[in-house]
Amino acid sequence: MSRTVYETATSLDGFIADQDNSLEWLFAVGSGSPDDEDTEALDSTAEFIKGAGAIVMGATTYEWIHEHEGDKPWPYAAPTWVLTHRELPRVEGDLRFTSADTDQELRDLHAEMSKAADGRDIWVVGGGRIAADLARLGLLDEVRVSVAPLSLGGGAPLLDGRVQLRPLEAKLAGPFACLRYEVVKG
Repeated sequence: MSRTVYETATSLDGFIADQDNSLEWLFAVGSGSPDDEDTEALDSTAEFIKGAGAIVMGATTYEWIHEHEGDKPWPYAAPTWVLTHRELPRVEGDLRFTSADTDQELRDLHAEMSKAADGRDIWVVGGGRIAADLARLGLLDEVRVSVAPLSLGGGAPLLDGRVQLRPLEAKLAGPFACLRYEVVKG
């Protein structure tokens, strides 16, 4: 059965993008000097992403990836849903532009993604509103977040809504604290 997992990075003060909707801050942090434990945490993230059966993200996340990848083919093999209300540039790859404005539309979209994932995980890339809405509807199973040792002071929030979590795991990966939480449902 597919799990829906929000896997992302955040600043220490809880922002996934800065006030200009940029992720440049994330790459400025660097990877540090990983030891064996660090490599294990980084490998776990890479394996999760590689094994995802479906991907969902917001328009701002898609635009940032497109801006930095240019017109190269989409970097992910899994079918990717981009939630948007505007026309976005398209690149080669399995991209599906849609909106989900109501709870029922989001439930229907989640069912479609689950079917496409065929038992593999659904990766919620960003943003915080999508993840919070999925959690509110009982559709988000896990939050995996790599916390950077940096404060942004504002920007796009990690979770844009109330979500109760239960800690599962904490590891170091270079300068990042990698945290895994189960979403408390009901």
